[in-house]
Amino acid sequence: MKYQENQKYLSLKIKKARRLFILSCEIVVFNCLSILPVMAATEEPVLSVVYGQENANQWRGISDRLQTIGMKYCVISLSDVKSGADWGDRRVLFLPNVETLTPTQAIALEDWMSRGGRLIASGPVGSLSSPGVRQLLRSLLGGYWGFSLSDTEQIQAAKTRIPEWTNQTGLFGKVRGGVVIPNDMGTESPVVWNSKDNPAAVVTTERSTFLGWRWGTDTASAAELDNAWLKTTINHYLTALAPSNRSKKIAGGSQSCSTTVAAAPLVQGSREAGGQRGSSSSLSPSFTPPKTVTAPIPRPLPMVKPPSSQEAIDQLEQAVRLDVAPNSNEPIDKNQAIALQQELENLIGRVESAHLAVLADAANVGEVISEEKQSSRHLHTYTPQSLKEQPTQLASTKLGALAMSNEQALAQARLIAKNLPQLIAQKNYALARQQWLAAKTSLWQQFPIDRRLAQPEIRAIWLDRGTIVRAGSKAGLAQIFDRLAQAGINTVFFETVNAGYTIYPSQVAKEQNPLIRGWNPLEEAVKLAHERDMELHAWVWTFAAGNQRHNEILNLNSNYPGPVLAAHPDWANYDNLGNMIPVGQTKPFFDPANPEVRQYLLKLYEEIVTKYNVDGLQLDYIRYPFQDPSAGRTYGYGKAARAQFQKLTGVDPVNISPSQADLWQKWTTFRTEQVDSFVAQVSQQLRQKQPNLILSVAVFPLPEIERIQKIQQNWETWARRGDVDLIVPMTYALDTSRFQRLAQPWIASKQLGATLLVPGIRLLSLPTIGAFDQLQLVRDLPVSGYALFAAENFSNDLQKLFSRTQGRIQSTTSEPIPQRQPFQTAAIRYTALQREWKFVFQNDQLQRSAKKISDFNNQAEVLRSALNQLAASPSANKLLVAKASLTRFQSQFRVLMSQEIKSNSYQVKVWENRLVTIERLLRYGERRVQLRPL
Repeated sequence: MKYQENQKYLSLKIKKARRLFILSCEIVVFNCLSILPVMAATEEPVLSVVYGQENANQWRGISDRLQTIGMKYCVISLSDVKSGADWGDRRVLFLPNVETLTPTQAIALEDWMSRGGRLIASGPVGSLSSPGVRQLLRSLLGGYWGFSLSDTEQIQAAKTRIPEWTNQTGLFGKVRGGVVIPNDMGTESPVVWNSKDNPAAVVTTERSTFLGWRWGTDTASAAELDNAWLKTTINHYLTALAPSNRSKKIAGGSQSCSTTVAAAPLVQGSREAGGQRGSSSSLSPSFTPPKTVTAPIPRPLPMVKPPSSQEAIDQLEQAVRLDVAPNSNEPIDKNQAIALQQELENLIGRVESAHLAVLADAANVGEVISEEKQSSRHLHTYTPQSLKEQPTQLASTKLGALAMSNEQALAQARLIAKNLPQLIAQKNYALARQQWLAAKTSLWQQFPIDRRLAQPEIRAIWLDRGTIVRAGSKAGLAQIFDRLAQAGINTVFFETVNAGYTIYPSQVAKEQNPLIRGWNPLEEAVKLAHERDMELHAWVWTFAAGNQRHNEILNLNSNYPGPVLAAHPDWANYDNLGNMIPVGQTKPFFDPANPEVRQYLLKLYEEIVTKYNVDGLQLDYIRYPFQDPSAGRTYGYGKAARAQFQKLTGVDPVNISPSQADLWQKWTTFRTEQVDSFVAQVSQQLRQKQPNLILSVAVFPLPEIERIQKIQQNWETWARRGDVDLIVPMTYALDTSRFQRLAQPWIASKQLGATLLVPGIRLLSLPTIGAFDQLQLVRDLPVSGYALFAAENFSNDLQKLFSRTQGRIQSTTSEPIPQRQPFQTAAIRYTALQREWKFVFQNDQLQRSAKKISDFNNQAEVLRSALNQLAASPSANKLLVAKASLTRFQSQFRVLMSQEIKSNSYQVKVWENRLVTIERLLRYGERRVQLRPL
């Protein structure tokens, strides 16, 4: 017995000596790499590490690396986080490879960081969270996970000036990860990928560092590189503090420190996804997700509870800070300075463009225009002497303090934009930001929101199922349509199929939405829209078959897949783990390869467009659910898809992986073609029944290659083939500059053929004037309109503003709708352009010669005549004449506007964009009416 005790004692001593030897060796190694040890293993932890269901299968690798570093750490269970205190009181928090955070957790994280906490994150953090959560995390992290790289790449130091703490040889090597998209302001990208354009691999801010790979996984990176980055980053944040503060903890943080996962368990079914904590609900009916012998072996799905009123998304959106923080003195680099200046100049341009539209329209109807309003058109040529003489520092730094006339506000904003580089060169960063924000606030106040300025355009809105249910009756629905009509809305995307339920009593679908009782909303909506000269497009969920959040409303089991899949389990699609609903998501999907699914959907859509006099059909969820092949999360393994792919290639797709490049590409192409062919089939079959039907699609504005890899949605192909009339990208953003960055690539795209692009604007949490600013940008770009998401967020303030600026005109003739009357729209929009040019020439301060003005007017008149003749009685020959006249005029436009370009290049670009819009309307009209030359 004593021998055994001695052996145990000896073994313990050997283990302690071995650990001491390893720690000593590591200190030597890290010192050789200029990386200081974070702390001795016996000191109190300064680090907390987050454990959740999404990194549970990687936890062994994560904990092994942490043990190798030789530091103590606290474990925080993600499911236990409900407030800022729950993130703990340790100075540094590590969030490895967690892709779903709830609004509560994200707001709590911001609160924790505001108290001095420093965050290190890795992998696609928050990428499966709700849009508001992703926006807030983007602010906290200084960027967001863009997309995964297909191959292992070298990470290397950026060529620009980088922080000294990141310039160490141990931090570079081969890694398999993804591109991190940095914010414009306050973010540095010290490490980049050795690939095309050198995209960022790491972004860092004063408060956070974001690593663009899954830390702790051998498939992503070597343990040595992972450990070097973690230790270096922790040391950076600790040594940045005064020595007396390094041991201080986060005020208000929980003092508990679990050191193992066992002490902080994550119970199956308690995982938070889709915004809320899971809980048992009344099961009515009780339902178990169906299995088929051809699907991968299913795993239990987490119970998901949707957001409740206690965690409203608007609370989260209000917590999102803009990139330009008013009191921040963080350095502004050259690129950020250029972006700030350009954004302010663009806003000045939008304000002037809006005023010009109002003034030209008023002059046309003979209204009296004040001298101040007229002179505001030429503020770019005039700066008051008093402003010229004032030093930059005297400009107001209080937000909203620039309460002044339109003329003064524009002049002041120009001066601030001009002097921004000087302030930044003087390192007066806080004042530069304050003046920029003050100018933006003042300019927003100058938009002419009391006068009509809109020309014929697509003004669409999604009328969501929740708003329809709350309407409760035809009378309630009529009130909604009255508000929309008064606001100038001319196209309604009416939610008709949602989560497998129809909004109307169907002979094809299994069940009408149980929340609708005693009336037919679709039938009434068509009548209400047409009585108000509006179009009604049936908005349908295509391949998304159910919704866990809708189940909660109906008091159903969270895993209920919807009425259609419940009746036809063989129609279901699965991920590579056998889940009908991918982890972290909320919707089961149909298998697009299944012929029975396709026939069911086609029959359902045919019922909608033939039984009801709808003007159009919009396909939503026309894709697969989100995936990340590099992380081993893929989808599409339905019974029919597996059988068809195996017949084509001899391989069951469940047995291949992204590392098998050729086979994987074939599998991706196969799935993409299932969606492509269904869109073509819908277009062909429904147009045979209803030739005048407008077909639109709601799509994601991701880059094409990334989009095909992640959701198999190739909408450029649908546009080029002419399968769809309108592409509606969901370009949702909280500010105008981000909205422009999202929308601009698709607006400028040459791949859409004759299809019209209609950018989507998300109203949730947008200030009223912020929404108007995004609309003004749309009107200054070469597009034919916009779509608002959604009716439930269409506030009274927005309704009043829209009524004044784009509301119904008291006229004997109704305003044309571009998708329905493209030639008439083109003619009226061109006439509005001519009014603006006339107004500019009449109030000309540039002293153009009479001959130049006469030459311009003559050429413009030729085009006006051609467009009017085409609008009055369309024919192939008139279309040819109009297109030729437009081409000639466009080629000469810059020459004719040479003087205006020097003084106001923004407005000239706006006019060019509007000419491009007319060109696109002619192209679209040619396809719609199928005009052919004789």
